[in-house]
Amino acid sequence: MSPNFLLVDPDKDKSIVKAIASQPRIHLLRELVRTPGMNINALAAASGMPQSSVSAHIQVLEDAGLVRTEVHRARKGSQKVSFAVYDEVILAFLSAEEKIQPNQIEVSMPLGLYTNSLVTGPCGICSTDGIIGLLDVPETFMDPERMKTALLWFTSGFVEYQFPNNAKLTGAGVESLDVVFEVSSEVPGTRSNWPSDIVLSINGKEIGVWTSPGDFGDKRGTYTPDWWKLSGSQYGMLKTWSVGPQGTFVDGHKISTVTAGDLELNDHRSVRLKIEVKAEGRHPGGINIFGRGFGNYDQDIVLRLHTKS
Repeated sequence: MSPNFLLVDPDKDKSIVKAIASQPRIHLLRELVRTPGMNINALAAASGMPQSSVSAHIQVLEDAGLVRTEVHRARKGSQKVSFAVYDEVILAFLSAEEKIQPNQIEVSMPLGLYTNSLVTGPCGICSTDGIIGLLDVPETFMDPERMKTALLWFTSGFVEYQFPNNAKLTGAGVESLDVVFEVSSEVPGTRSNWPSDIVLSINGKEIGVWTSPGDFGDKRGTYTPDWWKLSGSQYGMLKTWSVGPQGTFVDGHKISTVTAGDLELNDHRSVRLKIEVKAEGRHPGGINIFGRGFGNYDQDIVLRLHTKS
């Protein structure tokens, strides 16, 4: 299995850098990578730390998105068990400009420029200045003011975007692509342990499912405006979906065998991206999508095409 890695920008991902700048927390992460699904007692025994210290460290790692916690049945009642979200954490010191290669074509799509939507409530859209339209009314998603959207959320359904296939302008064939955006689950209020299956489709082809671990609200998002209530969703996880010759990956972890060749990228002048939560899914836990001016990453939805050299 390909390693599930996280690429960290130390200028933007300060909470992650802080979380791993601790030998005890690194030790706990190693234990969880080796043995997924350990409870606090088992982690305390393996690490030689008091349970109270382990609980505090796990909370820091969970807040940083490096650990997810699930409630499982036990002999008496229930117990919380923890899992490492990533096998590897990689610090990247190159600037965004330095990361872009000559054979890459990148387009940033404002969050509100979706061309189609069909959602169920609770749902809503807002700009950096305030709520747009009416909360929990799906028809609001077609309000002309949606062009200003910086955060959107819904319980089930989809939003769809149409990106220009700028590779057509160069005459180069597309070998692979990346889709990058900040996302979390959605629950009234917030809840860090609230899994939701996020489904992506490109050009009508479902490429795979990634399960968001929760809806995060322990602290205000780095860019979340002051008017947004603290009890609401504050930030998400920046996820990179990659489709290439070997299949589809999320942050380096393979989630399906769908390849770039299956998407007919060289046959169309646009690339259609659908982001969906299916009501019949195993974890239909809703979705928040964070755009520029909300969350921890000041960006909209990015499509990156890798062309043949």
